[in-house]
Parts: sequence; structure tokens; C-alpha cells
Amino acid sequence: MMKAVKDQTIQDFLDQLASKSPAPGGGGVAAMMGASAAGLISMVCNLTIGKSQYADVEDEMRALLQKSEALREQFTELIKKDVEAFELVMEAYRLPKITIDEKRIRNEAIQQALKTATSVPLACVRGSAEAIQLSRNAANKGNKNLITDAGVAVEAARAALKSSALNVYVNIAGIKDQLFAKGAVEELEKILKDSEIAAEEIYQLVKTQL
Repeated sequence: MMKAVKDQTIQDFLDQLASKSPAPGGGGVAAMMGASAAGLISMVCNLTIGKSQYADVEDEMRALLQKSEALREQFTELIKKDVEAFELVMEAYRLPKITIDEKRIRNEAIQQALKTATSVPLACVRGSAEAIQLSRNAANKGNKNLITDAGVAVEAARAALKSSALNVYVNIAGIKDQLFAKGAVEELEKILKDSEIAAEEIYQLVKTQL
């Protein structure tokens, strides 16, 4: 059983990632990038709060910090949930399939597991979109000495978003519940479109301040 991410060193996580074990994998990395984005936003906040030249935005920075820290916690939990979702799918595929009843039970288990495996990266997509928007506030009002950190935050969030989207698409491909699949794809593609525009705007905003 994989040790909780919070209890691992970075080296532990990277060693597991590079091993023959299929989990953690791309989904965990996507969530880790999201957590890194949130962490950078928090850093900008923490190095803005208490600075006299930013006193007029201190309340906003404190509010932003609460949001980014909640988001960092959410992403950290999603790393674990991604591994659990993968294991759930593997367990479903390993179920016996000799009798008609066994085949029915197995197929139902696979479908349910695929829905879970879709919901986890979709949650990461939503969180990544939120991180992109939070990075705008960090870039606009945070400590200007950390403007590049706000820029890295938006790019990490964008990478998390697009990476998570791939895992949504691959799991949806096996789902027979068309209503579920259609709803997930529609939500995903709207977030992708809106967030790509926002991320590029924020990236360019950062560049103009360098």
C-alpha cells in the first residue's frame, strides 16, 4: 500500500513514480502539479502579508491564502484518490467472469470503477481551473518581487488541468452510461476552453511586468 503523500519525501514519491508500479502515475503527477501551483500562490500571499507597501491589499491576500491552502489540501488528497481509483478499476477487471452472473457483476463493477476513475481527474480539472484564477490575484496584487512565482503557478495549474483532462477522456471512453459521459465531457471542455484563455492572459500579464 502506498504511503500517504504527506508522509513521503519528494524522493519517495519520485522513486515510486519511476518504478514498475503503475500507480502513482499521470493522475498523481497532475494533482501534484496542482498542489504545487496552490503552494506557490500561498507563498506569494505569505510574502505579501505584513509588508507595509502592500498594506492596502493585506485583507485580500489573507483571503486568497485561505483559498489557496484549501486548494493545496484538496490536490494532496486527490493524489491519494487517484491511486485508489486506479486500484478500484484493476480490482474490477480481476473479478471472475465464468458464469453469466459473474460477468454481470464484473461488468457493473467495471462501470462503477470507471465512473470513479473519471470523477477524480475531473475534480482535479475543477481545482486546476480555480488555481488558474487564484494565480491572477497573486500576479495582480501580490508582492512584485514574486511575480515570476505567480507565473509559474499559472503554468503549473494549466499543466495540471490539461493533464487531468487526458485521464478524464481515457476513462470516459469505456463508460456505457452516455448521460454520465456526455455531462462529464461537456463540463470538461467548457472548463478547458475558459481556463486556457484565462491562463494565457495571466501568463502574458506576468511577462509584461518583468
